[in-house]
Amino acid sequence: MRGAVALPPVVAEFPWRVVIPLTLLVAFGAAVLHSAAGGSMSPYASSHLIRYGVFLVVALVISYFPQEWARFAAIPGYLAVLLLLLAVEIAGQIGGGSQRWLELGFIRLQPSEVMKPGIILILAAFFHGLPVGMIGSWRALLIPLGLIALPMGLVLLQPDLGTSLAIAFGGVVVMFLAGIPQKWFIGGGIAGIIAVPLLYQFALQPYQQQRVLTFLDPASDPQGNGYHIIQSQIAIGSGGMTGKGFGEGSQSQLQYLPEPHTDFVFATMAEEWGLLGGLLVLLIFGIVLRWGLIVARDAQDRFSRLLAGGLTATIFFYVAVNLMMVMGLAPVVGIPLPFMSHGGSSMMTNMLCVGGLMMVERWNRQSGERKL
Repeated sequence: MRGAVALPPVVAEFPWRVVIPLTLLVAFGAAVLHSAAGGSMSPYASSHLIRYGVFLVVALVISYFPQEWARFAAIPGYLAVLLLLLAVEIAGQIGGGSQRWLELGFIRLQPSEVMKPGIILILAAFFHGLPVGMIGSWRALLIPLGLIALPMGLVLLQPDLGTSLAIAFGGVVVMFLAGIPQKWFIGGGIAGIIAVPLLYQFALQPYQQQRVLTFLDPASDPQGNGYHIIQSQIAIGSGGMTGKGFGEGSQSQLQYLPEPHTDFVFATMAEEWGLLGGLLVLLIFGIVLRWGLIVARDAQDRFSRLLAGGLTATIFFYVAVNLMMVMGLAPVVGIPLPFMSHGGSSMMTNMLCVGGLMMVERWNRQSGERKL
């Protein structure tokens, strides 16, 4: 069209649809972390912004990977993370009663976090190579379950219930999207309900059992295990419609609210910004998740579709569980709020998922150009 301005290819292809809302969310998170630190950029807000900048560059680099590279990396990547999880059991650093980290000198790595997108990648590659006629066979069920169970078992030994559930959730979503017969999901759900009492008794650590009991009745131990949930609910409720004002949250400023910069950052935000702030956060998350679903819908092949769907589900799991946790609708399992909570591991995992979605979006665009 005459008079139209042609943007440079680098600018036109840049994933503005997701980078703009993510940057707004991270900036809002930095403001909340600034308040949680008593009005200081350090130690939370500044490192939060730096990590986002670094991992945004990593995500943009990932977005240029061709599909062949991604499929080729699935098996060695999965095996490498499994070895790292084994290394955690042998020589991992202990913090907060859990053994989850590897000290590599230049970085403190939590391998279980890398497994969240890793399990999506390996299962997408597996189902891509599985003939369509075998999707209802036992091979299509048992091999993926084995791939999920191995890292889950190693993560539960750390112990880290929240991360193990995230790995399972992402894997099961990929299996569902791949077309596994629904009767197996129904049967698995029934078996899971039957197994809950046994898992509670024999699989959970004593502190994890106490978290479940506290979730069911926080008031039974208001100064102990129920303290987190009660103070979080007070913070959210006291914010009202518009909040108490930036830096004026009594629950976080007076240190009544535990972990106001990590697991309970949403409660810190809601007290100061109120319902309107909470709705803004939900709106931005909705924009990001909708973008992920559109990328999965537009995928041109099974591998791309499963990869995009699984990565979107992983981000959704983080958001849903954290929000339910801070409102007392789920047990406290240590799941941070993506892009707002302070923490390098959470930022790394979610930005890896975003980078994978950018990658699939680029594949979709290239497929469309070839058709033209």
